[in-house]
Amino acid sequence: MPVRRIPKNYRNVTGIAAETKAIGQAQFESTLERDFIALLEFSPDVSRYEVQPVTIGWKDDQGKLRSYTPDVRVEFREALGLEPWLCEVKYRSGIKKDWAVLRPKFRRGFRYARDKGWRFRLVSEVEIRTPLLGNARFLLPYRQRAVPQPSIDAVLDALRTLGRTTPEGLLNSLSCDPWEQAEWLPVIWHLVACLRIGADLDMELNMSSPLWSLP
Repeated sequence: MPVRRIPKNYRNVTGIAAETKAIGQAQFESTLERDFIALLEFSPDVSRYEVQPVTIGWKDDQGKLRSYTPDVRVEFREALGLEPWLCEVKYRSGIKKDWAVLRPKFRRGFRYARDKGWRFRLVSEVEIRTPLLGNARFLLPYRQRAVPQPSIDAVLDALRTLGRTTPEGLLNSLSCDPWEQAEWLPVIWHLVACLRIGADLDMELNMSSPLWSLP
């Protein structure tokens, strides 16, 4: 469970994300943290994560008590053989501006993670604000949709027949009626979101994006 509750803040965006992989509440203190949580939720490699998982305490050279609470601990699927990450989520400008204050905290985070057999990672907007984030935020609601199995089978069968195609091409193969296509499109996005239809998720998805069958 998170070691402390994030208070409301009228300068930054705070809140609780409704997610399924989180240990405890997926609280966030900024839109950057919110977006990082969306990527963790979407990634097939991530098994679970915990926001503000631990507070690290120490005494500085003057004997004064100091503490540091990293933002997120990330665990990966066991089959990948990856050590957990202990992550600090910060804008690069904030890291540069406050480096003198942040450096001793990050050093403690690195040592703590090393002792636990984890990796300490700084994650910035460069790694988070990518086309993958836009796709993840678009697709996550479709992943939760309840879709009848016959509809799933029909779309997958049509895709296997077509081979490599696009959402537009797949829709046209399913129906020429615009109203029926409007019913098929959420099924297609659901299957892309669940990684049952192949797509390049590092490029912004649109109706002309390449799609292909997966084993």
